[in-house]
Amino acid sequence: MQRLVIWLLAGIVSVAVTALAFLPATWMASLLETQTAGRLTLGDAQGSLWRGSAFIGGAPSGNDPVTPLLPGRFSWRLSPLVLLGRVDAKLENAAALSQPVSVTGSWHQWQVSPASILLPAERLAALGAPLNTIQPSGQMRLSWNPLQLARQGNTIEVAGSMNLEMIDIASRLSPVKPLGAYNLAFDWRGRQASMVLTTSKGPMLLNGSGTLVNGRMQFSGKAEAEAGQEERLANLLNLLGQRRREGGKDVIALEFK
Repeated sequence: MQRLVIWLLAGIVSVAVTALAFLPATWMASLLETQTAGRLTLGDAQGSLWRGSAFIGGAPSGNDPVTPLLPGRFSWRLSPLVLLGRVDAKLENAAALSQPVSVTGSWHQWQVSPASILLPAERLAALGAPLNTIQPSGQMRLSWNPLQLARQGNTIEVAGSMNLEMIDIASRLSPVKPLGAYNLAFDWRGRQASMVLTTSKGPMLLNGSGTLVNGRMQFSGKAEAEAGQEERLANLLNLLGQRRREGGKDVIALEFK
């Protein structure tokens, strides 16, 4: 009887190990959807939970296909040690990431290695008005120093800094191309990040500061045209906010709450 029990347990363990080894990559899609509240998913997921690849897209509605949001395919390797509470993963995408990204830690705390990722400026339109009207284009690069992430209940807390470079930004509503290059710095402390927006070069000048708390943005700043570009940028600037007088010249108030 004892030998029978041992053989049954061995069989159950063998089946469990085999099942875990061949968990499909689509499980990673479900995990991403859960962690992003349904905003993102994986498209054309191939391989297994432990070693696979897919592209990142917006979660589809109804029978709509998944549309890629970022260039290239992301491939991942996840160590089975995660079953014992130790996270050791690597993420690669030569088309979007400056270098492979390592994620290490436990079930509740992770360290993310520094890197940068290319983002299409066209996706800013998804943030709503007035960006969906302006239809921006250009290049964006999001970089980060080593990040510390920790799970607190159903939320993720972050410690570290990020930097979003916006290069040769243009708009279909403006004859001036490009409008300029900009930098948005984030300093993360838990579920809140402070933000500072500066202009690297014009002719449209943007600056301001704000906070991002639990996904909700509050921002206050201004937009203005370089000397000599006021008339050519007037229509576009009027779409960004309310005009006000400051320092003897007209500027546009940028307010997001």
